[in-house]
Amino acid sequence: MNESTRDGQRPATPAKAVRGGRGRASAPGATSDYRALVEQIPAITYTDVPGEATSYISPQVTALLGVTPEEWLVEADLWRALLHPEDRERAVAEYQRGCDSGRSFALEYRMMGRNGRVVWFRDEAAVVADEQGRTRFVQGLMLDITARKEVEEAEAVSAFHDKLTGLPNRAMFQDLLDRALARARRQNQAVAVLAIDVDDFKLVNDTLGREAGDELLRGVAERLGQATRETDVVSRPGADEFTVMLADLDRGGDAAKDDAIPQMVAETVSLRIGELLQAPFSLAGQEVFVTASIGLSLFPGSARNSASLLHTAESALHLSKQSSRGGFTTFSKADMDPRVNRLSLASRLRRAVERQNWLLHYQPIVSLDTGTIREVEALIRWQDPNGGFVPPGEFIPLAEEMGLIEAIGDWVLHELCRQLRAWRADGINVKGGFNLSPRELLRPDLASRILQAMDDEGVPTSDVLVEVTESSMMVDPDRTLPPLRELHAAGVRIAIDDFGTGYSSLARLRSMPVDVLKIDQSFVRDIPADADSCRMVKAIVQIAHTLGVTPLAEGIETEAQWSFLLENECRLGQGYHFSRPVPAAEIELLAAPPKDVSERAAG
Repeated sequence: MNESTRDGQRPATPAKAVRGGRGRASAPGATSDYRALVEQIPAITYTDVPGEATSYISPQVTALLGVTPEEWLVEADLWRALLHPEDRERAVAEYQRGCDSGRSFALEYRMMGRNGRVVWFRDEAAVVADEQGRTRFVQGLMLDITARKEVEEAEAVSAFHDKLTGLPNRAMFQDLLDRALARARRQNQAVAVLAIDVDDFKLVNDTLGREAGDELLRGVAERLGQATRETDVVSRPGADEFTVMLADLDRGGDAAKDDAIPQMVAETVSLRIGELLQAPFSLAGQEVFVTASIGLSLFPGSARNSASLLHTAESALHLSKQSSRGGFTTFSKADMDPRVNRLSLASRLRRAVERQNWLLHYQPIVSLDTGTIREVEALIRWQDPNGGFVPPGEFIPLAEEMGLIEAIGDWVLHELCRQLRAWRADGINVKGGFNLSPRELLRPDLASRILQAMDDEGVPTSDVLVEVTESSMMVDPDRTLPPLRELHAAGVRIAIDDFGTGYSSLARLRSMPVDVLKIDQSFVRDIPADADSCRMVKAIVQIAHTLGVTPLAEGIETEAQWSFLLENECRLGQGYHFSRPVPAAEIELLAAPPKDVSERAAG
């Protein structure tokens, strides 16, 4: 009898287990009652007789593997032949150990069906022995677990890969980086990490929509793959950030003491990334050009472990975004010392947004002919629990860069409206203004957001002045002007802040929904001593009157400046000469005009 065993050898003592081969119906599993039962379940049932052959295989084998029961019983070593090459040696050994143990056992493996399908099986077998303890036969059940394995594989991929791009995520990147560093230590090699941030990604996302933003990220991921070797690792830890690991970099010999060669390799890859990103991306039917800022860090020169290598690369990235957007910066301890403080500031700023650690100060805007307060400009203050007030000039640009300015702007808007309502309830009838950042000006829901906040607090639209810088209004008038016109039509007043520092034309101004022109303090500072400044201020005041809008001078600090502006028909002003920005509680005290101002008005 031509018998076949799991390992392809003829049975020895003890007998080898048999799967596939010339069978005979001598085992209990071959009865008609047994067949009637097992052939109804969604699994393959088999009976093996050690030292002889498979005596029975249920017909489900045809649907699962494309093999007939007759072929299974006749063809020598068929089970072993159909095992997946990667599982074959392990599965044969585990099956043999199970049979030798004399106890029930289970194993999992893949088989390559003749119908082209790869099937995962859980093979659960019971060993039946005689009175002397010798194995009589093995009764097994092969359950198709392919669907379960696919789910497990998908969950594993999800746990370690970014869903949008398919790239490794932060957890997987960290694991691969740890392994690369271990190799580098053994072989005196170097590892470089590139931290990459897509410049102005949020602007693309806000302007063209989330789907276009997702498509941009997938496109950037593809180009990063083109810029790197197959052995390099490109990952997306989140948002618009990517990381690249360049591993197994030669340091020029065992005696090398610096990272000159790895540095050159990392810089070359960074330059290649910049070149590949120069071609436009087609997003939502438009060509979009983007750049990426890159921070470089090297092991062992910049860091000694994976956590610090990533941290130093991210530190270099922050410096790159500040000093050379679209370029790259290599980590240097000397350069990064001030950046450590900035990183700390960024972390504290994010917490401040979550906890709303803000308050508003208000700078009075006065009628220059009487000195009485007409309205106030709301100015945000950050009271950091770790160190007092943080100047707006330090955290506002950072908030813009981090994409936090919209959340801050929402808080300012609602707090101003709440305060205006509270003042009105106390008999203080002042109006209030606030500043819009360039990013906020591009929000598609800008007008509805502002109007809803005023409606929620019961504040008349005419009580609010929205201030927009001249330059931000003119960057893309087709997008910035419609929401301003909508606000203006609803009764909200619009002011152009820092007027005279941008590039507005008189023709363009005539089409803008403007109520107030704020004369930049850089012109006010030198009046009345500087003739050029005097002419500029006079011209802006005249333009305002010609357009039918109100001129407002910023930065008034002296009596002489006040007098000059009043004589030249500037109606409103603000500055330290009248008051610094103060907490809300002090506005009531300032609401009444001081005695000397009243006398000036009477005179």
